[in-house]
Amino acid sequence: MDKEIFVCRCEDITLAQIKELISQGHRTIDEIKRVSRAGMGPCQGRTCRMLIAQELAKAYGVNVEEVLMPSFRPPVKPIKLGLLAGGE
Repeated sequence: MDKEIFVCRCEDITLAQIKELISQGHRTIDEIKRVSRAGMGPCQGRTCRMLIAQELAKAYGVNVEEVLMPSFRPPVKPIKLGLLAGGE
């Protein structure tokens, strides 16, 4: 059933995949993000970050507040919003 539950809808990452990564020893959201791309889609983890944190907390027997939240990286240099939108 875990294969049918999507944790990260943007990148099509299932609960089974997250549990497998945790069983391989990944202990933080950043580690899971790097190897699976979970949280790297259009929502930038807004929908899956807490779900992953809950699975990590459950697996390692800690409170969800103890799970390290992912790093956020701003752009290297400021850019105009119009460039991102495809305009000038």
